[in-house]
Order: sequence, then C-alpha cells, then structure tokens
Amino acid sequence: MRILSLPFTHRFIVLTLCTLLTVVCGAAALVASSRWSVVLTIGFLIFGALSLLGFRDLVQKRHAVLRNYPISAHLRFLLEELRPEMRQYFFESETDGLPFSRSQRAIVYQRAKLALDKRPFGTQLDVYAQGYEWLRHSIAPAPLAKEPFRTVVGGAECARRYSISVFNISAMSFGALSANAIRALNRGAALGGFAHDTGEGGYSPYHREGGGDIIWEIGSGYFGCRRPDGGFDPERFAAVAANDQIKMIEIKLSQGAKPGHGGVLPGAKVTQEIAAIRGVTAGVDCLSPSRHSAFSTPLEMMGFIAELRRLSGGKPVGFKLCLGHPWEFLAICKAMVDTGIRPDFIVVDGKEGGTGAAPLEFADHLGMPMREGLVFARNALVGTGLWGDIRLGVSGKIVNAFDMACAMALGADWCNSARGFMFSLGCIQSLSCHTDRCPTGVATQDKTRSRALVVEDKTERVRNFHRSMLHALAELTAASGLEHPRNFRPVHFSRRVGAYETRTFAELYPALEAGQLIAGAGDAVWRSWWEMARPDRFVAAA
Repeated sequence: MRILSLPFTHRFIVLTLCTLLTVVCGAAALVASSRWSVVLTIGFLIFGALSLLGFRDLVQKRHAVLRNYPISAHLRFLLEELRPEMRQYFFESETDGLPFSRSQRAIVYQRAKLALDKRPFGTQLDVYAQGYEWLRHSIAPAPLAKEPFRTVVGGAECARRYSISVFNISAMSFGALSANAIRALNRGAALGGFAHDTGEGGYSPYHREGGGDIIWEIGSGYFGCRRPDGGFDPERFAAVAANDQIKMIEIKLSQGAKPGHGGVLPGAKVTQEIAAIRGVTAGVDCLSPSRHSAFSTPLEMMGFIAELRRLSGGKPVGFKLCLGHPWEFLAICKAMVDTGIRPDFIVVDGKEGGTGAAPLEFADHLGMPMREGLVFARNALVGTGLWGDIRLGVSGKIVNAFDMACAMALGADWCNSARGFMFSLGCIQSLSCHTDRCPTGVATQDKTRSRALVVEDKTERVRNFHRSMLHALAELTAASGLEHPRNFRPVHFSRRVGAYETRTFAELYPALEAGQLIAGAGDAVWRSWWEMARPDRFVAAA
C-alpha cells in the first residue's frame, strides 16, 4: 500500500502516536484489572477513532494539508470555522501581513470548487478611503457577453498566429513548483482552453503530459536551449520549439518581484531530473544571470526576436519585463522602428508580481507597479505608431475579474495570474516556498509532501477557477452596458484620491496621441525620455 511506503517525518507524529497508543491501550485492556480495563478501553476507543481519522486523512483527495498533516491539520479547519465568531474579540487583521487577504483567497477557493462565491452584508471595504476604486455601471445593462474571450497574437511576420484566452497561467517553473502542481495546471489549461507559461525553468515532461497550450519562457539562463557554457543553443531551441504544444515564445528580460536580479538554484537541489530539463550539471549551482548574453543592445534584441521566430517556424515571439528606466523601453521602441522588426507581444510584469524568494529591497522597492508599467508601455507604443501591431499582456496580483477589467481598460489584451492559480491548487500562503517544506505540496520537490496534491482533483479546480473568472468578467462587462471586455475604457473606472475628491482612470493615466513621440510633440518629460533613448544601447544617451 502506498501509505506504508511513506517515510516517517514529524508531520505524521500525531498519527504515529495515536496508532501506538491504540495498540498499547487495546493490549493492556485485555490483561488489566476490571478497574483499569474500563479506562484503557475508553483510551483504546478514543485513540482508535483518531487513528482511523488519520488514515482517512492520508487517503482522501480533497485536502492537501490533511494528507500531509493527518489529524493535526484538523485544528486549522476548526479555527477557520471559529474565525467569524472570534474576529470581533481578537480584531483579526484582514490582510494579516500576507500578499493577499483571506477573503481574496476564499473567493478563489470557492470558485475553484464551484461553491457559492457570494458575500453577505455588502462591501467589506471602506468606500470613502483613499485608493478605493469602482467600475461605473449602466442603467441599461447589456446582455451577458459571450464567452470565451480571446485575442489573436501574431503580427505580419508571424506565420502561426495564436488565439489566446484573456486569462492564463503566469510563469511558474518546474523546480519552483512540484511535478504534481505542474501536471494539474497544464491539464486544467487543456480542459479550459487557456495557456500555461512554463517560467524560465524549461519545458518539462510534466508540461507535456497534460497537452495544454504552452508559452515557453526563455530566461537569461536559456534553460532547455542552453549550451554547456551557458549560452543560447539555436539548434536545441529549434528542436524543442517544433513541438506543436508550444504556441508562443516569451523572452524574459526581468521578473516583477526581483527585476535586475539573477537567480540561483543551489547544487543540492539540482537533481538529475532538473539538470536534464534545464541542460545543466546535476549537483552544481544552477545560475540564472541578471542579463542576457545573446544580445546586449535593443537592435541586437530585435535580431534575436527575429531569429527565434524563424527557428520556431513562425510562432509568435515576444518578451516580458518589469518596467524600469523609461528611456530603455523607448530605446527598444526605436529599435523596432529602425529595423522594422516587431515582437508579436509584450507582457508587462508588475513589481508586485510573486516569487518563491527575493531580497527584501528588490521585492518591496524595485521596479514599476503593473498599472503604471502597462500605461507607460501602451503610451510608448501609441506614441511611436506601433500600437495595433503588438499585443499587450500583464501579470501582477490579478485574482478577480475587477483586476482583469481594470487592466484591459488600460490597454491589456490579456491577463496572467500566478498566485490566483496557486490558490486554486490549494496554496494557503504559508510563506515557505523557499524552504522546500510547502504544506500543500504546491511549491516543493519533496515527494512525500507533493503526493498530497492530487492531480485529478486539482485539475478540475484549475479549470473551474478559469471558467468562473471569465463568467465574472462577462457579468461585469454586461453590467457596464458593454458587449465585450475589450470595450472597457479608462473613463469607466474611478478612484478616490482624497476624502472629497475622485478621478477617473482617464484623468489619472493621461494618454499620448498616435505618433506623438515620432513627431516630437507633446509632454516635455516624454520628449526628454525620447531624446535619451538610443536603439544601439540600453543606457541613456549623454
């Protein structure tokens, strides 16, 4: 039996003790005097019942925490049940210092389980607090918009365009996530008809198993298409990219949670399996440099994009970045104009994006937030006459349909979510991603922990979460009197900026005119950035 093969760990100590006490009490009751026999029999029944509960926890498939912490994890569920009554006595914080509030996680869990996701007593937010945002509705709502919502990615130079869902799984690598987590995500994507970004850890066998559409992310380590010296291997790339499951290629320039920072997977964690997938040596530190070696200027970057498109047989090729110096992005735009080469898409990753681990200063204070980055990228493309040729995706703490609607109003063609889909897998934000001790089996390579994540059950939850999000987006769209979420505009959204003052997104995020930067007109700050941008270098012109 599979349970018997599990090694003893502290996670099973309660079950082990209960089982031993059951045996001891049962045996002792048979030989003890009548006085003690009653006590021992009661103990036998109590510990026996707990042992049966523990073995049931090990084999049930709906709760990963119970599979990893039999018996003891019931305390967590008990506290969750008591929480609404206890909050008024303990004044429990709704955010609790975590990246998402418990109510936000609860909505994801409910939607992933197809449970009722409605809340009583109206909004729990202070609508008069600075920063509160809302969507304006119509007195004459439109009929419910038809799903699925998709957009076609691929410019004039692309031979194999891809119709992508407006909501997809953001970049999370095998290695950061467990094999079972990758399996469930990809199988859910296959069932729901949406895309799964591999992250920079490579295209693994666990991505292939499910058959879901893949966005293959190529980071600075070139994992999966890497030469022994760490450089880019075009032949290996072409061999992998030829797989029909891979629909788009994404060059990762930077990650929102730690832009400008390389990564390292310690040699002790580089197993033979991970080494084979990433094209590195087992047992040796796996380094991800802070910058690419295949190109060093915007012009060279355009050449690299064209080469990847050719090597992949004409599949859409784009890049992902967290916005930093404005003139560097404008330098890329100038390189597009000068060479005539266009990426098929750009994904703007907000600095609030997630990661398994990052230095505090990087996670909290480096990079541009998603909305500001999205607005800047859209304005840059509009101002250079490139808008319409290039699709824009975004990622960064998107967990509900309002987040999606806001992003689409500001120029996004689609949205990616990482932590939202992690919640659908059962993530409880234990903040132990970097320790390899994830209690739900999501972010660990420990096979005794990852077994808790039952692929068949979580596959359905991944699909349900995606479907529920699109339905919620359709309801918001109809309530606003619109036919499709692509019709959202900044004027439809408002934010409170003071106790007695509000602004629409159109006022908060001014838009450039088409071709304005090329013509040298408009805002002085934009003109100064434009003058600093050089297509032959990323650093600013003197």
